[in-house]
Amino acid sequence: MDYLVELTLISLVIIFVFGYRASQNSKSGDNVAKFLFNGFQNIYNKYAPYSYQEVQNKAKELGYDYSTREYISQIVLYGGGATGIAYLYFYNIPIALIYGFVATMGVPYIKYLKTNRLYSEYLFECIQVYCTNVINEFTTTQSFVKALEGVRDSGILEEPVYSDVCKMIDQSYANGTIDEALEWFTQKYPYYIVKNMHQLFNQITKEGAKDSGQSLENMMLDIDLLVEGVYRDKMDREVSHKKFLGFGFALYFLIIFVQRLINLDTYKQMLNDPMTQILLHAVIFINTSFIIGGEKFYNEDTGVE
Repeated sequence: MDYLVELTLISLVIIFVFGYRASQNSKSGDNVAKFLFNGFQNIYNKYAPYSYQEVQNKAKELGYDYSTREYISQIVLYGGGATGIAYLYFYNIPIALIYGFVATMGVPYIKYLKTNRLYSEYLFECIQVYCTNVINEFTTTQSFVKALEGVRDSGILEEPVYSDVCKMIDQSYANGTIDEALEWFTQKYPYYIVKNMHQLFNQITKEGAKDSGQSLENMMLDIDLLVEGVYRDKMDREVSHKKFLGFGFALYFLIIFVQRLINLDTYKQMLNDPMTQILLHAVIFINTSFIIGGEKFYNEDTGVE
């Protein structure tokens, strides 16, 4: 009878962890089964294709590479933390070391997510500069191609946007129209401000506008509001991200609460039962999968629809 009570306590921990994480995701409208399926799919599609070397090369290219000290600290943090948590669950050194080793394998993926976020923020700033200055040039030249040339020659654009603007200019002259250039750039940079600005320029160029100056001023206002919203969202994400991680890691240590409710020796005896082992692995797996999902959400593209 005592054994059933103790097993029930561990099961309640699983239900609590799973229920808490599911409630955190309920705002997005996803049910639990769909979320878990998407989690497995994201891990396979996003993590597997990226080797350690590929992520490292990408980070160096963007200038966001980890230093040796940062790598060591990340390995110690993830590997040591996972080893300690696993040992508290199973009191088995080999199992704890396996968890620690698996956790260190996640360092390249975390680095990839961080690199992707930093690059996204950098790219959004480049697009902001592109849109603002093209509008300013257009108010003077009243020609989209001439506005692009003015921004290109000003030296304010950074790669890769600079090269893409040069390609837009070449496309416009080669085709005799801006249609293909606008469509190509909009598809490559699916930002709300890019789409709206190009639609406005296309309308002014083809249909004319009674008051293009007012339309451009409204567009500048929209850009300012969007930029403000993006950076406000960035700050909100940082705050919620810290809380998310705090609650997430706290849930790992609910097992200590269970061990205090029952005798530690009794708990260790329960570890001999395969069902108990499975339930404990499930607690770790469920909570870890939701933490990974939270990390992915925090590092999603900035300013993109």
